[in-house]
Amino acid sequence: MEQTLRALAERFTGLLGADAVITDPVRLRTYECDGLTAHRAVPGLVVLPDSAEQIAEIVRACVAAGVPYVARGSGTGLSGGALPRTDGVLIVTARMRRVLEIDIPNRRAVVEPGVINLDVTRAVRPYGYYFAPDPSSQQICSVGGNVAENSGGAHCLKYGFTAHHVLACEIVTPDGEIATLRAGGPGYDLLGAFVGAEGTLGITTKITVRLTRLPEAVRTLLAAFDTIEAGGAAVSAIIAAGVVPAAIEMMDALSIEAAEAAVGCGYPPGAGAVLIVELDGPAAEVEHQFAEVERLCRKAGAFEIRVAAGDAERALIWKGRKSAFAAVGRISPAYIVQDGVIPRTALPEVLARIDELSAESGVRVANVFHAGDGNLHPLVLFDDAVPGAAERAEEVSGAILDLCIEHGGSITGEHGVGVDKARYMPRMFNETDLDTMQMVRCGFDPAGLCNPGKVFPTPRLCGEVPGVRRGVHPLVAQGKAEQF
Repeated sequence: MEQTLRALAERFTGLLGADAVITDPVRLRTYECDGLTAHRAVPGLVVLPDSAEQIAEIVRACVAAGVPYVARGSGTGLSGGALPRTDGVLIVTARMRRVLEIDIPNRRAVVEPGVINLDVTRAVRPYGYYFAPDPSSQQICSVGGNVAENSGGAHCLKYGFTAHHVLACEIVTPDGEIATLRAGGPGYDLLGAFVGAEGTLGITTKITVRLTRLPEAVRTLLAAFDTIEAGGAAVSAIIAAGVVPAAIEMMDALSIEAAEAAVGCGYPPGAGAVLIVELDGPAAEVEHQFAEVERLCRKAGAFEIRVAAGDAERALIWKGRKSAFAAVGRISPAYIVQDGVIPRTALPEVLARIDELSAESGVRVANVFHAGDGNLHPLVLFDDAVPGAAERAEEVSGAILDLCIEHGGSITGEHGVGVDKARYMPRMFNETDLDTMQMVRCGFDPAGLCNPGKVFPTPRLCGEVPGVRRGVHPLVAQGKAEQF
């Protein structure tokens, strides 16, 4: 394999130029992990193409040589979804950062995969529009990565995830062809299968995104509560009243402490939890609903409510929430970011059980979450210099995911499965479910070279290392599917 990678490096140097091919061991380490640093692997070779045609040529060369390959954008993922292969090629799309077209009459834009999420909004804001999906990392994450993970964000409660804002994707298929997948129309929804497939069905090279008109009015408040349970009660009351905020976010005392240490956000002292609620839309509707939200927060026990008077105060309220993940580094040497989902009605019970798990194990857990849609982001804190601490943190992290499944939820809402949660997939899906999903994957990538080792816990049909599934697939034996 070492000889094969050297030959590929020479070929790619001729195709891309020497500055776009990385073989130096020190420089390769730059790409050994994504935002989840617990999983690391130094890639065998890194290439930085700047066109779909170059990516197609790279993929065809990898397939001919039997070499696995992985696509990577900005590297901000939190599930190890872009973890490279030591025996493979890492295809980095960071140089493909052009906004190719802005079509205001049809409310869409066409961008390359390396375009930064927030830069789409910056490009179209002068026309009165923006790109609605807003991950906390939107200042640095790429649209191609958003497509791979079907990223969400604080405003996904009202506006949905990336999948709801993608109209078409030009892709390089796992055998090196350039194809376009479009929303709507007859036949199977291949675009729907591709968005959120975590880079296992091909590589995005061009994305047509839906643009959203800037709202007439935006109102934001921060409500402080003595306990996180009281904040959860406010969330339930707001949704039950028929109000659908653009965003409704919650942080507990530990995450507030971290945010204060990192960015000095100035949240009310002594708060056991803060709730950020943002409403947008027609001015009259926003004013009416905002008054109702204030009333319900006070009724639930909010001891202080702050209302943003303008964009500057609104940005300050959001500053602590947007920085929460990175801020935890101020209060803990290491931490695990989880991403479970539960029904909103289960929030008080699940949060209470997380507190119990933390007390029983001695492992601190900071809670930050999209309260409106039950998407939890517990941050499990530990000191990796202490023997056994990482293992205890992992046990707590797994127990939290079990809690989510027990309450009818999911092991991930927006971060993806990647390598980090693959072992938890059998807790949520049975053998037939997993095999059916893998058959879809094999329809795109029968050789199993496109981002192998992600999503699924064990090799099944596509020949992922360490081997090929033996015997006839159950669905084939039942006459319900054909295997070619």
